[in-house]
Amino acid sequence: MNLEYREFYRGRRVMVTGGLGFIGSNLARQLAALGADVLLVDSLIPDCGGNLFNIDGIEAKVRVNIADVRQQSTMNYLVRDREVIFSLAGQVSHIDSIRDPFTDLEINCRSQLTILEACRRHNPAAKVVYAGTRQVYGRPDYLPVNERHLVRPTDVNGINKVAGEYYHLVYNNVFGVRACSLRLTNVYGPRAQMKHSRYGVVNWFVRLAVDGETMKVFGDGTIQRDFLYVDDCVEAILLAAASDAARTEILNVGVDVPTTFRELAETLTTMTGARWEFAPFSAERKAQEPGDFYSDVSKIRRLLGWAPRTPLREGLEKTIAFYRVNKAHYW
Repeated sequence: MNLEYREFYRGRRVMVTGGLGFIGSNLARQLAALGADVLLVDSLIPDCGGNLFNIDGIEAKVRVNIADVRQQSTMNYLVRDREVIFSLAGQVSHIDSIRDPFTDLEINCRSQLTILEACRRHNPAAKVVYAGTRQVYGRPDYLPVNERHLVRPTDVNGINKVAGEYYHLVYNNVFGVRACSLRLTNVYGPRAQMKHSRYGVVNWFVRLAVDGETMKVFGDGTIQRDFLYVDDCVEAILLAAASDAARTEILNVGVDVPTTFRELAETLTTMTGARWEFAPFSAERKAQEPGDFYSDVSKIRRLLGWAPRTPLREGLEKTIAFYRVNKAHYW
């Protein structure tokens, strides 16, 4: 399967929205290495993760268009000749979605409709892979969580992300735009947004550990999560676009072996000498906390042959090494 999907991208005209962000730029680097014709679209909205340094060393292999995916005329033009569209642009902070729900609605719903309408009217043959989130499940009824679990978001971000997901399935079923959605779990690794703590606990803990600051573990530290290294996430995205088996599907992309927040902090402590301590949940965080969560990935394993390959400690070693060298570009 790996050889098949790698050959699929040679000369393939692809577009990545959110292409200067965390997952988008790591995807872009893989696409460039595979010989694809890569167009990156990013608005570079401050604090949202877009960073021109993320494409350092591959500038000559990609094209960049600084644009807002909510602009219909711009998207109408950009999608015209693209064979595959990776829809990664989005607002991912759960806390920000509660504080400013209308902006979250604009970025996570309107933008998806804008891209899909552009495809429907100007490029209905395009394949679209949507970056969904495990947040749509809310508080799980059972573990690990499979795709048949009820969708019950606990915040505005989760509501808007599941709406974006359903837009893709409707445009697939009604207009023939070939789409699928990947429900991504807690992704970490190089090239993430590291200026604030609202975009993922692992990357923020890495920053604190690298700086020798104290990591704060909420509650009693026993809450479980599945932490997914970004290279494994990118491989799942590439496989989903290359295979017709993913069309119309909703697929979990995560790790079926969970880690507690205390174990995460202790691992980083042994690796860096940093410190950690318990801290109480704020009322806002407590209201949104879904409790234990980890993914059942048997469906994507069966359909696409994908499985996570990077153990947590190995992924953390790579992440720490990257930021120790490049922190000036991210802090």
